[in-house]
Amino acid sequence: MKRVLPPTFLFCALVLTVILHLLAPLTRIFDWPWRLLGLAPLILGSALNLIADQAFKRRGTTVKPFEKSSFLVTEGVFRISRHPMYLGMVSIVFGAGVLLGTLAPLLVAVALGIMLDRIFIRAEERMMRIAFGDAYGDYTRRTRRWI
Repeated sequence: MKRVLPPTFLFCALVLTVILHLLAPLTRIFDWPWRLLGLAPLILGSALNLIADQAFKRRGTTVKPFEKSSFLVTEGVFRISRHPMYLGMVSIVFGAGVLLGTLAPLLVAVALGIMLDRIFIRAEERMMRIAFGDAYGDYTRRTRRWI
């Protein structure tokens, strides 16, 4: 059975942010031009994803969840967060929500973070603990899960 991968969750979250903004915005929290502040987390999130993806490729290890990693990447953006790609995805959705300027889309960013944690992060961390043992334990002590 094929699993739904994180980019699908990101795409669905972005679609949901627009739908909620249009159909159930709750309340306006940012007016123009303050909504442009959403560009910062959107750009930062995109950069985190690209940089982390390149780090995996440089080390020849998989980027796909639930596949066995061949290398424990701890440098670069992985010194800031154990899961910079998931952090990037949440940042992208949060930035999109700020650009839209209403509350409901921001709730999608929170929900996405919770879903990514429950569906992917916890399982990946168990796999990493098994694959890399004490090295992974040391990494978790010096680097936070999100930020």
